[in-house]
Amino acid sequence: MQERLPFRVIRPSKGDMAISQAARLATMLMLLPLLLISCGVGSILCSSMTTVHDNSTDMISLLDFKRAITNDSRQALTSWHTSFPLCSWEGVHCSSGRVTKLYLRQRGLFGRISSSLGNLTFLRTLDLSKNGFTGELPPLNRLHRLEYLDLGKNSLRGTIPDTLTNCSKLRSLDLSANLLMGEIPLGIGRLSNLRKVWLSSNNLTGTIPPSLRNNSQLEDIVLTDNRFMGTIPDEMGSFPSLVYLGLAGNMLSGGIPETLYKYNQSSLQYLYLYSNMLGKTLPSNFGDTFPDLKHLCLDNNNFEGHLPASLGNISGLRLLNFSSNNFIGQVPGSFGNLEQLEYLILQRNNFWGFIPIELGGLKQLTHLDLSDNNLQGGVP
Repeated sequence: MQERLPFRVIRPSKGDMAISQAARLATMLMLLPLLLISCGVGSILCSSMTTVHDNSTDMISLLDFKRAITNDSRQALTSWHTSFPLCSWEGVHCSSGRVTKLYLRQRGLFGRISSSLGNLTFLRTLDLSKNGFTGELPPLNRLHRLEYLDLGKNSLRGTIPDTLTNCSKLRSLDLSANLLMGEIPLGIGRLSNLRKVWLSSNNLTGTIPPSLRNNSQLEDIVLTDNRFMGTIPDEMGSFPSLVYLGLAGNMLSGGIPETLYKYNQSSLQYLYLYSNMLGKTLPSNFGDTFPDLKHLCLDNNNFEGHLPASLGNISGLRLLNFSSNNFIGQVPGSFGNLEQLEYLILQRNNFWGFIPIELGGLKQLTHLDLSDNNLQGGVP
């Protein structure tokens, strides 16, 4: 600051001003390295201060979530207090100071899931499974980084909000074993990164949306024990990486879509279609397109006709359950090729003739049920 003189102001000459400016410039050049270092430190401090600010936003969201908990039976959230660093709280994981994972699986928590979790915009994993949460699913449409969502085995009600499909990076969705109702949002096809969708054991209705075909990377589709109707969409055969297809325990009708066995389903290992209203016959080449299948369950349906001998080509099969259908004819001797088979359950059909002697060579077989048929002879 320029000093004020008590009587008059002395104005510097042009020469003095030039000298002063040169001196300032020299001083600035000398201080430039320090300024750069300070700028770097300042950036770190600013970043740190920003993190603290963002951290406080995450902290407020989590404290709101805690307030909605009506019973913390295992005292899982005792560390959730402002006197503790946020990233040291039970179940809270951070990266660069932001909350990226909230893992509170099976912690004995009861209450509603606060909508404040929708403000954790850096969250990648949210696992609140196996607790006692009630109410509806909170709005999570702002969680654009979310990859893993597991709210299974709670008591959540209401419908699956279509806005959930805004979580475009979602890879795994598990809402199984709740009390959800309504239809699967058609927008689920927008989740192009989805690998696993588990919606089993709810009260979901409607048809299986064909838009699932857009999720070409799907590995698990588990919709068992709901109230889906209609036919199995042809699109179920369009997933090259599908490992687990569970559509059992619904009210599906018609036959098995041709797309599911027409092409080589080399990745499919578990096919559960039991307890529906499916019918028709199995094509002769049915066993030729599932080289890695381990479990095949078509029980409690209305299938009919002869069992194709090609079933004996599924060399890795461990469980085969065709009970409670309307199959006829003889039990194929090709079943003797199933060296890994542990369970063979064919009860309550219309098989006749002798039990094939080839079954006696199945060293891994521990459960054999051929009851309630018209078979003759003893077990080999």
